[in-house]
Amino acid sequence: MLKDKIAIVTGASRGLGFEISKQLAKRGATVIMCSRSMARADNSASRIEGKTYPERLDVTNAQGVAEFMRLVAERHKHIDILINNAGYPFDRMIWNKSFHEVAEEDLEKVINVDLKGTFRLSQAAIPFMIKNVSSSRGAGGVIINIASTPAIAGHMAGAPYSIAKSGVIAITKHIALEYGDKNIRAYTLAPGNISTEATFASMTITERKKAAMENSMKRWGDPREVATIAASVASEDFAFATGNTIVIDGGTVML
Repeated sequence: MLKDKIAIVTGASRGLGFEISKQLAKRGATVIMCSRSMARADNSASRIEGKTYPERLDVTNAQGVAEFMRLVAERHKHIDILINNAGYPFDRMIWNKSFHEVAEEDLEKVINVDLKGTFRLSQAAIPFMIKNVSSSRGAGGVIINIASTPAIAGHMAGAPYSIAKSGVIAITKHIALEYGDKNIRAYTLAPGNISTEATFASMTITERKKAAMENSMKRWGDPREVATIAASVASEDFAFATGNTIVIDGGTVML
């Protein structure tokens, strides 16, 4: 259970972020649901049973991120869980470019959200998680970063996305090693083909069928299957594991 935990979820208005928020709230956490659009954040928060608070947040704004984290800590007294889920939208034009055709601007667009966004939020949250250790609560915190299987195994397309997500895995490992003695745990979730609106809806029927055949289960994953793992990892059930990259892809990439 996550009773009395304060959780921040970026990119929470739909897809994985929404489902993760729902699972965290279901297990007792107070969930700060972040989106670039306050209207979308408010709408999504209203659809979840439990304690949820919508917030507008642009993860590319370093100053805004720092101020946001300070306000959350001030209002809720502590920060326990951070889910870095916000990602640059799937852009077929960027995705389909060969590596040697990728413009530096394409790479920077993706890195600024996926990699730097994860860096900014984690850096802003860690000081408050360290404070948890010295408080009467005696806890540290949990940071879960969302990557993808191409960051591990490579891919024939989407080079900027793979590069950014590879950096996300490195951030996870660094946090786990440096802050383990502060009882701060860090994990990376690496989903494969998950039927989120952003991915599934952008594909043709033929593309969907082909993608479903890539894993040993011969199907797409459901966003709820990722969300339940995220909620479990955020709990004390994973108290003696940290730094792990957890692959959720139906049996395509096996470590």
